[in-house]
Parts: sequence; structure tokens; C-alpha cells
Amino acid sequence: MIGTLSSESAKQILQSNIVGRIGCNDGKRTYVVPVQYVFDGKDIFAHSVEGMKIHMMRKNPDVCFEVDEIQDLNNWKSVIAWGKYEELKDEHDRYASIKLFVDRNIHIKISETAMLPVIPVDQKFPFQPLNIRPIIYRIIIEEITGRFENIIKVRTGK
Repeated sequence: MIGTLSSESAKQILQSNIVGRIGCNDGKRTYVVPVQYVFDGKDIFAHSVEGMKIHMMRKNPDVCFEVDEIQDLNNWKSVIAWGKYEELKDEHDRYASIKLFVDRNIHIKISETAMLPVIPVDQKFPFQPLNIRPIIYRIIIEEITGRFENIIKVRTGK
């Protein structure tokens, strides 16, 4: 059976996974790349060093985000979310976003760009080491959809 996921089921897929693919377009070419992310029930948060996808999303903030759960070719779920790229510049917002990554993925070795910043005792606000200053961003979801296929295998006994 092939069907459509409810909005809640689609959000649950986003909530339960940590790697998705972001699609962006600069008006000339389309770029799709896997990213580590966290979903807070409303927005998708991700991080990166500056590169092609960041440059493209700055030029055109309209993005698409996709996550799959595949058991086999007859049993899968796929979610697509469309939204707007927004870079997080405020240090408190950046810190809160990275904290989401750490809390969600505490049991998994995370990327250097997702580590919590060092907070010296005498400093009021956190900062990242100068050699790694990740771009922290969110995808403000405007639309979400999902599909699934589920084939139940019937066992025959002898």
C-alpha cells in the first residue's frame, strides 16, 4: 500500500532522525547535500562551515529538506519540507541551537561544528574557538508532506 503521511507522522519522522538532505538553488544550479540536523517540532536547525550550500542559501533562502526511513524497497517513509533559510547571528540563539544538537545527539560523536562553545568563567557570553566558527541556521518550515509504502509479507506455513 502506498499512502500519504499525516502531518503529525511526517513531523515524527523529522523528530526521530538526525541526517537529512537539503536542496538549494542559486538560480543557475541546484545543490542537494546531506546535513546533520535537529527538529524542535517547528523548525529544522543545522550547522555548516561556509561553503557552496551556505552561499547558495544566502542568495536564495527558499530551500527543500528531505528525510527518509527505508527498511527495504517495499517498506519506506519519506518526508519533504519546504521553507526559508535563516542564519542565526545572535549568540544566545546560536548557543541554544547548538545545545539542541548536543542534547539530541549526546550518545553520538558529533561534528566539530556542532560542539558547544567554550565559556570562560569571567565571560558573560559564549564564543566559538577562532579556528572554527560554524554557520548555524534554521529552516523555517512553511509546508511539509510525506509519503509511505508498506507491503506486509504474508508467511505461508508448511
